[in-house]
Amino acid sequence: MRRVVLTGGVATGKSYVLEQFAALGVPTSDADQLAHTTYAPNGPAWLAVRQRFGAGIFDEKGLVDRRALGSLIFADERARSALNAIVHPHVRIAITDWFANLEPDPAVPFGIVAIPLFYEIPRTEVYDRVIVTACREEAQLARVMARGLTEHEAKQRIAAQLSTTEKVHRADYAIWTDDTHAETARRVVEIFRTLGEELADPRETGDR
Repeated sequence: MRRVVLTGGVATGKSYVLEQFAALGVPTSDADQLAHTTYAPNGPAWLAVRQRFGAGIFDEKGLVDRRALGSLIFADERARSALNAIVHPHVRIAITDWFANLEPDPAVPFGIVAIPLFYEIPRTEVYDRVIVTACREEAQLARVMARGLTEHEAKQRIAAQLSTTEKVHRADYAIWTDDTHAETARRVVEIFRTLGEELADPRETGDR
């Protein structure tokens, strides 16, 4: 199975796009969900996160208060780097194992993993194609604030990632999500068909 990455800034539509690919029969995985698993109770990063950030970000069941953790790491670049250093090695292993266990399928010769920080975190893995989700800056800010964050908090989260312009420039395909869900879904189908044709050919390798 060929390896495809879906990336994009916060609140640019990654979850919806990933759902649309899954509905087309593409195997999908989500690095954010894998990350949450690593610092869940009994997860491989749970103890290290607790030792680094303290018991105050955990509830009585030992679960991380993600709002509290987010407020901490987006206000402190060193804390954000420390969390990434703890969690991302485990996430990389999980992603590698996930791809390795996919059953070959001539009809859909690729799987897609959503990795929000694909361009921000150093990596050694090679992917065949990169898709980025994108939207206008004002739409992104409004979407982040709709999650219950202040304008300041929303801007912190957006600024912590590479700009949408740069991600679109680096990626193989861009899916703009400013329009309707129907238009976004149409673009997903278009890319799905193109990838199916490109990646069915074993000579079409990538280094991304």
